[in-house]
Amino acid sequence: MITLITLLSDGKFHSGEELGKHFKISRAAIWKQLKKLQNDFGLTVDSIRGKGYRLNTPLSLLKIQQLSKEITQWPITVLPSINSTNTECFHLLQLGARPPFAITSEQQTAGKGRRGREWASPFGRNIYYSLMVTLKKGSQQLEGLSLTIGLAVLKTLKKIGINDVGLKWPNDLLVNNKKVCGILIELQGDPADLYNVVIGIGINVNMPSLSLNIDQPWTSLQQELGQLIDRNNLLIELNHSLAHHLDIHTQQGFEYLKNEWEENNIWQNKAVNLLQGNQVITGVMTGIDKTGALKLLVNNEIQHFNAGEVSLRLAPSSVNNENLS
Repeated sequence: MITLITLLSDGKFHSGEELGKHFKISRAAIWKQLKKLQNDFGLTVDSIRGKGYRLNTPLSLLKIQQLSKEITQWPITVLPSINSTNTECFHLLQLGARPPFAITSEQQTAGKGRRGREWASPFGRNIYYSLMVTLKKGSQQLEGLSLTIGLAVLKTLKKIGINDVGLKWPNDLLVNNKKVCGILIELQGDPADLYNVVIGIGINVNMPSLSLNIDQPWTSLQQELGQLIDRNNLLIELNHSLAHHLDIHTQQGFEYLKNEWEENNIWQNKAVNLLQGNQVITGVMTGIDKTGALKLLVNNEIQHFNAGEVSLRLAPSSVNNENLS
């Protein structure tokens, strides 16, 4: 099935006769395979008499050989489909795999976001990536980790021309207040000793604009740059950036990266609402401390908040001011 998708990934028409000859099966059998392709992978196939079949939009598929050759920082596994790359990392750890190692997939059937949300993961469109690492100083090295990862992703996106990308505390990257990337950190281990940590990264790359039920404003790299993005080159750059920033984080701590993170904080000095359970706390985001905790000015007093089960929204006054600017 992946071979059929690869043939059609150019977005051009291929006749049933051509496809039948390639796979040495009948045109009727090809038709059945195309129906299965649509049902199993959610891809849309156009069929026009006299022209043949094509995917309604081209795909940039992951190339195992290229990724294995050019990603040298750690082993990477490339899968056609998986429930969740984060979940698969923990599964491989249980089977004896030794960190660091990475997993990426063309599709997730149960992609995970923060706070138990689903992460939309259509086939062949985006980056679904997880990296398993071991932190030797337990909870000490967890401080600011998700912010370090956000900075690594930001540098990657800026390198390919996404100049308006910014960081939203604690785990998101936005372009013009539309989400382009989310980060999910999951862990197991001893807070005083070793932590096995999965760093999950989802980037909207060539995300289709229709037929997706997403409950917040979002954008994709393709929408921002106006062209199909090569996901292989993007993944290679991402791994280089992750290795560099993780090395700084583990050797010198997040404090070394704090100022750079704040320089790219899109809500710096803006009025925000912090949602903590059923409680809403309104204040001005004045930055972060050396551990990555949010600093919020509330009633002329600075309060500190760790990521945990909280989320951040622009206050209506900030939204209105942005619309006027």
